Amino acid sequence: MTTQSLYNDMVEKMIDHVDNKTTDMAEDTLSVPSSAYTDPQIWQQEMDLIFKNRPVFVAMSNELPEPGCYKTLQFLDKPLLITRLADGSVRVMLNVCPHRAMQVVTEESGKRSRFTCSYHGWSFRNDGSLLAVSEPAKFGEVDKDCNGLPQLPSYEHGGMIFTVLNGDTTVNFEEYLGGMIKDIARLGFEHWHYCGKRTIYGANWKIAYDGYLEGYHFATAHPKTVTPRTYSNIMQFENYGPHILLGFPQRSIDKLKNVDKSDYWKHENDGYDFIRLLFPNVSIFVAPEITQIAQIIPGPTPAENTTHLYFIHPEAPQNEEQQQANENMMEWLRDVVDEEDYFMGLKIQKGVESNAHTHVTFGRNERGNQFFHKWVDYCLADDPGLPEPKL
Repeated sequence: MTTQSLYNDMVEKMIDHVDNKTTDMAEDTLSVPSSAYTDPQIWQQEMDLIFKNRPVFVAMSNELPEPGCYKTLQFLDKPLLITRLADGSVRVMLNVCPHRAMQVVTEESGKRSRFTCSYHGWSFRNDGSLLAVSEPAKFGEVDKDCNGLPQLPSYEHGGMIFTVLNGDTTVNFEEYLGGMIKDIARLGFEHWHYCGKRTIYGANWKIAYDGYLEGYHFATAHPKTVTPRTYSNIMQFENYGPHILLGFPQRSIDKLKNVDKSDYWKHENDGYDFIRLLFPNVSIFVAPEITQIAQIIPGPTPAENTTHLYFIHPEAPQNEEQQQANENMMEWLRDVVDEEDYFMGLKIQKGVESNAHTHVTFGRNERGNQFFHKWVDYCLADDPGLPEPKL
């Protein structure tokens, strides 16, 4: 099925759901142990088998618009340095000096052709190779070829940059990201303007991600922000491997009844919205005002996460008024996620830690959550002989 046909089919189903007051549903409810959100051993397994062994998103392409641009990011226990090389390619490496393990680059972002460690002055090219050792005659012999910044796999497509934190893991990025990265690539993010970033803090990474996977909570958690635009508890799900395409009908979706069904795909944000969810930790919401890419980074404990909200727009602002409009939307969306979703998440964290109930339950209407948790369990089983979960 082509992307256009998939979209058309999803929109037709959303229209039908609105007319009949139904939603896309799983076959049954699903119980997940409360310990899945609190147990340190489970959390460490998730870090080792999911976050370190599979492709993870680390930067938007437009954060590094020119050769020499760089970005640093702390991802779990890995301090990352992401750079744009002279040939336009990207490099992802560990931001750790081979001399005494100092973080070489301490700024969050910038533009440089070389980096110098602030501890002892060793210098590196922006591809991570060792350029010079300070006072080499006094230090002793150093093999420059073996003392650069440790390299990680890098992959750039659809305006997004990915790596694998365990550099020894062999991963086929094209196969893993599959149809979802092709879906994203058609949007042309690499040509969009990078507006900025906001950072917020929340509960266990799965509690945070659960909130992006359903609209059952819209009416009660977002009565003044989301619900006026979007129906609560009406959703349509599709998947590309472990990744989810989630459709939400807007309250204006009825107007699409006057549109040829083969053209439904042209009307994203004009009757319906999609959330694109990259397993295990990224949510992309494309809106006409601004696009938000949420990146959930677990830790430093099972009860915590750091979420970076990246914002992009198809066009750079042409004046101060447009710039201020972007700033206002970034603040508004940050507040919605932080003060409504993540506020709830922190309360949920206290709830699961209380051991009041042995399990949490996902309803038939929370089909995306069920699929996500089945994929987490599949990854933790670490058995290639098991069949992949189905939506």
